[in-house]
Amino acid sequence: MAYPDRLQLPFSFDPGLLQRDLDALAAAPWTAHFVRQNYEGDWSVIPLRCAAGETHPIRMIYSDPAATEFVDTPFLEPCPYFRDVIAAFACEVRSVRLMRLTSGSVIKEHTDLDLGVETGAARIHVPVTTNPDVEFLLNRTRVEMGEGQAWYLRLGDPHAVANRGTSDRVHLVLDLVADDWLMGFFEAAAVVDEV
Repeated sequence: MAYPDRLQLPFSFDPGLLQRDLDALAAAPWTAHFVRQNYEGDWSVIPLRCAAGETHPIRMIYSDPAATEFVDTPFLEPCPYFRDVIAAFACEVRSVRLMRLTSGSVIKEHTDLDLGVETGAARIHVPVTTNPDVEFLLNRTRVEMGEGQAWYLRLGDPHAVANRGTSDRVHLVLDLVADDWLMGFFEAAAVVDEV
């Protein structure tokens, strides 16, 4: 079966509650993304779940594909709705991060190695704050994601983001194991496409 490069999952999370939890982290430090050649401006991260035993800020925001055990970070504690969102995914949850792209910042086109359901890994984006002038391109085609939606994106493919708006774009980004439960959404979408 050929899987799509993007799929909106049938979840709808409350934008107000997502933003409330983001506000609860107003004093938390954002760590600059470590792959500086991939962006211009401010692309930064707060780790909510990371590989067990990591304490260095850079290692905490890295989604290590070789790690086998993941734990919640202290940043998740004051965020009950983020915990509810994470729990809505009935599969193994690996790393979870808040990823912020500030106004005027750009993520250059790049690929993330082996990041797609075909390899057993799924990255899900849940926009917490966004604006109409955020342009997310996957395979050079725009993906329009609204606050509170949940999107699978095959980021092993070329992708780029530009925030041309006047407000920050913040996504809750979950790295999941693509197990039978998660793959059921792809199979359901394939059946709908065939009808």
